[in-house]
Amino acid sequence: MKRRLMLRGAVAAAPAALATPALAQTQNPEVRWRLASSFPKNLDILFGGAEYLARRVAQMTDNKFQIRSFAAGEIVPALQVLDALQNGTIECGQTSSLYYVGKDPTLAAFAAIPFGLNMRQMSAWMRHGGGNELAAEIYRDYNVIGIPFGDTGTQMGGWFRREIRSLEDLKGLKFRIPGLAGHLFAKLGATPTQIAATDIYPSLERGTIDAAEWIGPYDDEKLGFVRVAKYYYTPGFWDGCSRGVFMVNQGAWDSLPEHYRHILEVACGEATQEMMARYDEANPQALRRLLANGAQLRAWPREILQGAWRATNELYEEISAQNPRFRKMWTNYKAFRDEQFQWFRVAENSYENFAFAAAAAQR
Repeated sequence: MKRRLMLRGAVAAAPAALATPALAQTQNPEVRWRLASSFPKNLDILFGGAEYLARRVAQMTDNKFQIRSFAAGEIVPALQVLDALQNGTIECGQTSSLYYVGKDPTLAAFAAIPFGLNMRQMSAWMRHGGGNELAAEIYRDYNVIGIPFGDTGTQMGGWFRREIRSLEDLKGLKFRIPGLAGHLFAKLGATPTQIAATDIYPSLERGTIDAAEWIGPYDDEKLGFVRVAKYYYTPGFWDGCSRGVFMVNQGAWDSLPEHYRHILEVACGEATQEMMARYDEANPQALRRLLANGAQLRAWPREILQGAWRATNELYEEISAQNPRFRKMWTNYKAFRDEQFQWFRVAENSYENFAFAAAAAQR
């Protein structure tokens, strides 16, 4: 008797269960967005992050929310994504906030600043140290929402047409380097410039610039820098990590159902993990190929690192004195960074300093 009642109840519940997917589908309105990236298509990990995001958003909305990704220059120039979002030309974009330090130097902090946080530390600061709240405050002024999106890890120090042995060698050096790192190298006597990825190679080839930093071995190999500048420096002490950002026009964001906003946040988190994993897998192999093709790997001389450290602290004090928002950010960021640096020295660095060297010695 009990068995018959259970079966009868299961049959009665079946129509409601079958109706659930149809109900869920009606809750997913059709949305079509265009995404403008600051990066070219041939950088398949970097631009691929935008494509990965679009796929995941479509999958999580039964293909109702479609984002079409456009590479740098297809809709707007690489370094004008924020401007296009601000005026509503596009709904969303993939970029780096450090490209816009001319608007406010504080923006660099949410991507990378000299002698700043590494990849894991940046995630901790953004999520639990106040970084997301500080970012939201400044993004609001530009009519956008910003979600952390992608990371390259610690970057390389760039490609140079001649060796850099001392601080004196930086004097007058025409160096492609964006963000606050450009301000730092200006203090060290170089002549920084900010140009898009697609313009770096021809600028190096023609001698318009003497050196350029981009990301790391995998992307640098694709852009062909080894053919025009042999000296490859490490580390990029101005890029302990480089956190990208998915920006959305405020009006477009406000028009989304709340669950679509959550889906975007989830997809950005997934895309960040995917990008970091792909770079960690691809960079070692690319570095071996670059060295085989003539790259000369160099570590920054200690004189330069020490001089850059002093100049960086001076730079932050100078900007803080002029910009209250930067001062608020730097007070928060520095306290968090200094504590993280102490903690990483206890466990992370102790492990790495021994194990990495021991493994290399066994080869």
